[in-house]
Amino acid sequence: MQQRRLGKTGFEVSEIALGTWQVGGRWGDAFSDANAETILNRAIDAGINFIDTADVYSAGMSEAAVGRVVRARRERVFVATKCGRQVSPHVNAGYSVERLRGFVEASLKNSGLEALDLIQLHCPPTEVFYRPEIFGLFDDLKREGKILNLGVSVEKVEEALKAIEYPNVTTVQIIFNMFRHRPAGLFFEQAAKRDIGVIVRVPLASGLLSGKFGRDTTFGAEDHRHFNRDGAAFDKGETFSGVPYELGLQAVEELKRVFPDHTPLALWALRWVLMFQQVSTVIPGASRPDQLDANLAVEGLRALTEAEMAAVRDIYERLIKPSVHHLW
Repeated sequence: MQQRRLGKTGFEVSEIALGTWQVGGRWGDAFSDANAETILNRAIDAGINFIDTADVYSAGMSEAAVGRVVRARRERVFVATKCGRQVSPHVNAGYSVERLRGFVEASLKNSGLEALDLIQLHCPPTEVFYRPEIFGLFDDLKREGKILNLGVSVEKVEEALKAIEYPNVTTVQIIFNMFRHRPAGLFFEQAAKRDIGVIVRVPLASGLLSGKFGRDTTFGAEDHRHFNRDGAAFDKGETFSGVPYELGLQAVEELKRVFPDHTPLALWALRWVLMFQQVSTVIPGASRPDQLDANLAVEGLRALTEAEMAAVRDIYERLIKPSVHHLW
């Protein structure tokens, strides 16, 4: 497993990591501790040493499973969790130093970890990024030995750019994929200048870039790919990267013509992300062990050619950019 430096955290992390939003099973299914532990242990066995979770994933069960497995392993595994999405309604006024401190301390208890390697604000409202007292809290938590590093997970490039103005922000988790190119501009430039670790989430556009979906594909009622296409529950950019489903299918068909061999499109999508040196790690999720194994196969895949990179840019510019570029 290749490793990259996670910015000024100094951590050397696997370039393919694990996101745990679905680690307990498929969308809508009851959380399975056995499934989660199988996936987590298999990931660590394969050389993954960075695991991303959140206090709200499966009502804390994902975070608890991550902590339980990591504590049982001898390897050094870096755990990143998130806080803030328990604020309801999820608005700026709901964010306070006291509430966030409570969330962090609850994550420590839930995970059983002595300190959190990385705590990330979990896509807070844009106004929160303009409140220095919120960011100052995490200096206190670091002095108390409860966290090692602060990061942010964001929806918009503008939020990322504001966040990295705070000296204690070490990482930014952001959506970046073949259907979401904007971070590769000014944000990547500034992240490199400030030694910010870049954690890429939603690399497969909610599975759209797997190339396995069609017009007749259905999703369960509890699956965000069914109920959140228009942002009914949270930012619609989290679902299919905000790309209209039919348009995404059209773009996928063109991408398949760029990469016509027997390698799944999902692997080319992951390799495309890793072509950018500013990326520290990418965190595809897995709800089954075989999905994890499939993602890990990217380590044996060649780099994209200049012609292939140009073809991906062309498809984005023609089909995707008008719908998404200005929004996130």
